[in-house]
Amino acid sequence: MRDTRESRLLLVLLVAIAFALITVDIRAGEESPVDGARQAAAAVFGPVEKGVATAVDPVANAIGAVRDSGERHNRISVLERENAALKTKIGSDDRNRSRIQELDGMLKRAGAGQYGIKGAEVIAIGAAQGFSWTVTIDAGSKDGIQNDMTVLNGDGLVGRVTTVGPDTATVLLANDPDFTVGSRLEKTGELGFATGQGDSPLSVQMLNGKAKVSPGDRLVTFGSSGNKPFVPGVPLGEVVRVDPSGGGLTRTIHVRPFVGFSRLDIVGVVVVPPREDPRDAVLPPKPEPPKPIPTVTVTVTPSPSVSGRPADEEES
Repeated sequence: MRDTRESRLLLVLLVAIAFALITVDIRAGEESPVDGARQAAAAVFGPVEKGVATAVDPVANAIGAVRDSGERHNRISVLERENAALKTKIGSDDRNRSRIQELDGMLKRAGAGQYGIKGAEVIAIGAAQGFSWTVTIDAGSKDGIQNDMTVLNGDGLVGRVTTVGPDTATVLLANDPDFTVGSRLEKTGELGFATGQGDSPLSVQMLNGKAKVSPGDRLVTFGSSGNKPFVPGVPLGEVVRVDPSGGGLTRTIHVRPFVGFSRLDIVGVVVVPPREDPRDAVLPPKPEPPKPIPTVTVTVTPSPSVSGRPADEEES
């Protein structure tokens, strides 16, 4: 349509009529005179509107998703944080359970040896204190800790106290090359001196060069005069290798310590020594060797016939 004066007047007239119809429709409510026309229009254009709505719905959903994406992202972040917190809690629970087991094992060892112990936690290791194999524990003179006290855990001998402060103490570990402790073989009672070898097994000089020692034999501490620095009966380790005696007065054996020095956590300082030597009582029972599986032999004998002769003879 060309933009003329007549077309403009027609447009103004149509707009005026539209407003008039809208006003009449609103005021009349349900009795509107244009209701019939509306229904007819709905019948004609309804299917078209439905098709258009169906086509537009995915777009609308996408728009809604974009609109809600901020809220959803926040919710996901919350869930991720909750999951992370739960994993941390589970990890913490696992660690707590492990520490409870360590403490339980240590208390059982202390009870078996009648050692009065002060529990402590390892809070620092070696490098901060020089090149020695040492750890720092969170117990000191305020807790009754003194120099040259035995330190153990649920597995066995950890070391001895070398330096004491008011709230902390330094422990020289049993695998340090400057560490030496008197040892005694389980059952036979043969004596020796065990020396630390760092990451390698302890080196033990047996005083009896003809002592009978085999891999798998176990050793405990012999003890010191006045129970310092070592109380007797603390599990030390298990023999892994025996050097040939060579006819000498002494004999060297190699002992794997029971304690894992790289994973120390909960330890106990023996503040009250036992009244008597517990001997081998602190060692856990040795596991029984697996029992051999019995073999069953089945022997088949021919069944006798009625005449008393074997069935195969009768058939022939």
